[in-house]
Amino acid sequence: MAGGAAGNTPLAGLRVLDFTRVLSGPHCTRMLADLGAEVIKVEPPAGDVTRFSQPRRNSMPSYYAQQNTGKRSISLDLGRPEATEIALALVAQSDIVVENFRPGVMDKFGLSYDALAAVNPRIIYASITGYGQTGPWRSRRAYAPVVQAETGLTKSQGDHGRDGVYRTDRHSHADVYTSLDAAAGILAALYQRERTGRGQAIDVAMAQVMLYVNEHTHDELYDGDIDPNWVRSFGNHDQPVVTLADGSAAAIAGHPAPNGNFEMYVGAIGRPEFLDDPRFATVAGRLEHLDVLEDAIAEFAATVPDVEALEAICSKYRLAVGAIRSVREVSDSDWADERAAVVEVNDRGGGTFRVPNAPWKFSDAPDVGVHGEPRYRGEDNAEILRDVLGYDDAHIADLVEQGVLSSHLPRR
Repeated sequence: MAGGAAGNTPLAGLRVLDFTRVLSGPHCTRMLADLGAEVIKVEPPAGDVTRFSQPRRNSMPSYYAQQNTGKRSISLDLGRPEATEIALALVAQSDIVVENFRPGVMDKFGLSYDALAAVNPRIIYASITGYGQTGPWRSRRAYAPVVQAETGLTKSQGDHGRDGVYRTDRHSHADVYTSLDAAAGILAALYQRERTGRGQAIDVAMAQVMLYVNEHTHDELYDGDIDPNWVRSFGNHDQPVVTLADGSAAAIAGHPAPNGNFEMYVGAIGRPEFLDDPRFATVAGRLEHLDVLEDAIAEFAATVPDVEALEAICSKYRLAVGAIRSVREVSDSDWADERAAVVEVNDRGGGTFRVPNAPWKFSDAPDVGVHGEPRYRGEDNAEILRDVLGYDDAHIADLVEQGVLSSHLPRR
């Protein structure tokens, strides 16, 4: 249909109406924007809650900028029937709708899938909720920490690395993983629409996503006997993190107990006597004496000058090593510079924010990635209504006067 990012991008020509807020929806629609779709963010008069976050400059929060750069903004009071009429008119000119309200909220606004499909049978309508559109938990409030608690992540983290202490994670895994799976579903629906000519509704539940992306779900649900000479489900939590002679830290990939891995570690740390030590003759024995192996690895690491030297040693034995870095450190690295992994976007006051770039490198779509700038709430009201719906200035001014449209631009 109409719209899309300039340049050579996979989704150029597609228009997305983004009714989402905070993270699970906005990251999904930012992906679509980075892939070239025109994304119109539809915000209520109160705005996306992340507009009130810190840090910020020029009334533009960096959190909002990271998830919403490249989108246009229209602000509608969806409690008003005139706003619903505008939304439906935009739907008629769009390809995709994404929303992450609780079940029933879009219905209340007159924007259910059935209502949208009636004006545009080709519309793809993705709904992100905590527990899905159906089932006994459908109406529960759900944010990432709650969903992570309900689906085993918080317990797993506490049981395997936090000494049985349960606390919420700093990172909103449930939001971000769900945004990725929602984007995958949308792209699949677009492909199906090429064959059928029809759009469809996509119901994505954060709780189901967390089971889907958890590589240890199978192990938690396994009821059979366990061979004592195998490490269950790779056991990532027991892979070493070591401190080196210069005080820096590094992670080494690979559990030291399994056959194959054990021999590689013994070679790397220079302890060939472990190969004949009866304590380490079997995987079960190595697991029983894992503390001895871990101490030996730590003692070795303390003699290694730095991460580069550790990686050189471990590479000879096919062990991967990674430095423990901050986000700033990796963002300032030569790797990030060469990959354009972090880019600068306009902070709307003559400066810039640094935000992560899209991770894809397409051989035939060089313009994929962050483009444009973060917009203030309702900044594009008039332009969108003129360009997409053909409204004249008098009509737009009347909608502003009625409170159907609103905006919040900083005082200069």
